[in-house]
Amino acid sequence: MKVLILNGSPNSNGCTARALEEVEKTLNKEGIDTEVMVVGNRGVRGCISCRHCVKYGKCVFDDIVNEISYKFEEADGIIIGTPVYYAGANGTILSLLDRLFYSSSFDKSMKVGAAVMSSRRAGSTSAFDEINKYFTISNMPIISSSYWNEVHGSSASDVEKDLEGLQTMRNLGRNMAFMIKSIHLGKAKYGLPKNERGEFTSFSDGL
Repeated sequence: MKVLILNGSPNSNGCTARALEEVEKTLNKEGIDTEVMVVGNRGVRGCISCRHCVKYGKCVFDDIVNEISYKFEEADGIIIGTPVYYAGANGTILSLLDRLFYSSSFDKSMKVGAAVMSSRRAGSTSAFDEINKYFTISNMPIISSSYWNEVHGSSASDVEKDLEGLQTMRNLGRNMAFMIKSIHLGKAKYGLPKNERGEFTSFSDGL
């Protein structure tokens, strides 16, 4: 069982990294393997709606997005970490997620997802909602914690003082590990829930 962790901050050792580290340590203690990728410092452009991925199963831009797609397909869950800019997530991680979730053709049903925010003071809940939408449109259970999945501070040393924030990260890790293990057991005994496809409302009749 494995979780892919994406650090959407351009600072590989900043507040977001410290929060993700706390979750990762907890997941490892619970027997879940992890892989961390720092993506916030990468040059990731947005989707151009060329639909190359529909035909070929991968994005036309053969960059880190396609690399992550293979890792995401093999993982049982994913954690998206981001700093908060103007009450929203880092633009790089949003461009990456737009392309990743649209271009990857594998079924994401029952892979678990979690968003982790770091902010100096405010704006984290709107960014939290922004990231969670990628999971809810993909049949992915969202992992919650004992508070919103956020830490506060302007530096990693500030985050060390946010004892409740770090506690929230540990609870998030334990909840995620439990959910992954439970889904594995449920899949073995009952199978995955039926996911209907085929209906696509386009209002082509103009109504």
